[in-house]
Amino acid sequence: MSTESVLDEWQIALKQKKAELEMCQKEHHLKSCMKCEKLLECELRDSYIKAVYDSMSKGQGGGFEF
Repeated sequence: MSTESVLDEWQIALKQKKAELEMCQKEHHLKSCMKCEKLLECELRDSYIKAVYDSMSKGQGGGFEF
């Protein structure tokens, strides 16, 4: 498996999650999740954040320490 196909896999997953998140925001007439009352308990947003981290680490695990 080439590096390019791995990059594509993670970027495709990220784009899909982003589209799902943007659709939810549109349905709720929001421009940002920050104004949503379900912000901290939203599974859709959590899956988007995980996709962002996975795309940054290319699925190699590890974590982002803050």
